[in-house]
Amino acid sequence: MKRRAATRPDVNFAAMPIRQLPPVLVNRIAAGEVIERPAAAVKELVENAIDAGAERIEVTLRDGGQSLIAVADNGAGMTAAELSLAVERHCTSKLPDDNLLEIAALGFRGEALPSIGAVSRLRIVSRPLAADSAWEIRVEGGVKHLPVPAAHPPGTRVEVRDLFFATPARLKFMKTVRSERDQAVDAVKRLAMAYPGIAFTVIGDEDRVLLRLAAETAPLVPGDIGDDPRRARLAALLGRDFAENSVGIEAERHGFRLSGRIGLPTLNRGLPRDQYLVVNGRPVRDRLLVGAVRAAYQDVLARDRHPIVALFVDGPPAEIDVNVHPAKAEIRFRDAALIRGLIVGALRHALDAAGHRASTTVASAALAAFRSDAGAATMPRFPLPPATMPRALYETGNAFLAPDSVADIAGSPADDAETPLGNARAQLHGTYILAETSSGIVLVDQHAAHERIVHERMKEALAARGVTRQVLLLPEVVELDPALAVRLVARSRELAEFGLVLEGFGAGAIVVREVPALLPGLEVAALVRDLAEELAEWDEALSLKERIDSVCGTLACHTSVRAGNRLSQAEMDALLRQMEATPNSGQCNHGRPTYVTLALADIERLFGRR
Repeated sequence: MKRRAATRPDVNFAAMPIRQLPPVLVNRIAAGEVIERPAAAVKELVENAIDAGAERIEVTLRDGGQSLIAVADNGAGMTAAELSLAVERHCTSKLPDDNLLEIAALGFRGEALPSIGAVSRLRIVSRPLAADSAWEIRVEGGVKHLPVPAAHPPGTRVEVRDLFFATPARLKFMKTVRSERDQAVDAVKRLAMAYPGIAFTVIGDEDRVLLRLAAETAPLVPGDIGDDPRRARLAALLGRDFAENSVGIEAERHGFRLSGRIGLPTLNRGLPRDQYLVVNGRPVRDRLLVGAVRAAYQDVLARDRHPIVALFVDGPPAEIDVNVHPAKAEIRFRDAALIRGLIVGALRHALDAAGHRASTTVASAALAAFRSDAGAATMPRFPLPPATMPRALYETGNAFLAPDSVADIAGSPADDAETPLGNARAQLHGTYILAETSSGIVLVDQHAAHERIVHERMKEALAARGVTRQVLLLPEVVELDPALAVRLVARSRELAEFGLVLEGFGAGAIVVREVPALLPGLEVAALVRDLAEELAEWDEALSLKERIDSVCGTLACHTSVRAGNRLSQAEMDALLRQMEATPNSGQCNHGRPTYVTLALADIERLFGRR
């Protein structure tokens, strides 16, 4: 038998009349757009609870949300008539004047509940705050039942059972129970980050508490993390290390306000998963954030490491399109360049203001290296033997002690003026500077520290005098997509400030006449194509900035004090003072710490004195 060609249709669609799909099928198609997995249903239901003014929200998950999702709140509640409308498509209470340009609520499309009901067994029981009784409604596989009286306290409880039972093909795309559960919990965490004044609880299988967050409303201890509700909520979600090793962000530009906290460069991750953006109270995943954060940290962090950031953007709703995606996971700014510039500028300013500060996790890691048993829960109550201590601190025969400081090693720093990084006492192995402060000791990597100082000076010089350009003996013609070529030529004046001089060369081509002198052996065509793509996506020329910055970093590395160089007392102290006055000097150009601080109390614990 001859096989039918794979491209041949089974049905002659041209001969079929156009018809309107039945409502149940329409709802199931909509459900595929809105409810991709249990986490999407959890997100929609929790958003509804927030919009209802809830102060407490409890989420229950069974089998990762596939067999049961229950969301209970103490919000405004619904009447029987409102329950009937709530499960119909395109019904909402969140567009009072039908203006899609002024959307202030989280859920507004009126599709979530009917979409969920089309692919599951949905039960909603609700009672308005002022009512003396509750009402219940059920929707099973798109079939709606009439509301009936029920018993329930003020608020709403939504139960979603057997998600996707009506569309079993969708179940094939579900991941493991644990993976689906974790994504659902992450959806709650993102909303909890945006609303610290609401208490959230997530309960999993066997009534195990997966997440419990108290409402952060009133200050706790003045000056403590709890003094700031948002910082306290971030500490609960991202860890106290982030709260203690992050800096605040506050900036405004053209009606947009940016706030939040960003981690110090030395507190970083291997993946960008801990980067959060909340826009007008709506947690979103946006490539704009990834690009802006990358640009802000580009010269203080290695490209394969990622900072922890939590940013909140508030601005005119008319300037933000939240109606881009059915699941509302993406947004679009009318002026993306404005927001990107706001984020990059504010983050760089905050990092510069942090000065020489490094994260306390660096010291914690250093102290862990002293322990005889890294897995021990408590420190031994006796002095550690020399064999368990880092060589640099006990092989004093290999340590270079500055001649005029030998007698001061055991003395008190009270004789010296107090400075943040203390006063140099010794040079260890020709590589590390040991400094003493009133509260402990500081160990400095002399090469990494000087590398940062030189790098910052080069950046200042470039900002003051511009980038030196080199004329090409033979101008290079680069062919591009016509639209990209026009975009590049339109930004030629800005590119010239970075040393790249180009102009149009007919349709779909440009000619490059000068390049930055800092980039010898530059592959001009590759750079131009990268710039064109980045201008199309981000409206910002990242490649050229990053390459010039990379060269500055390389030059700084090769012109800095090397490991093994012997330094005098005056040179060591001068390096410490320069670090204190240099932005970002807590880490080298690759994001590694330049110094470690050990508190005297921690050192005393190592020797059993505490």
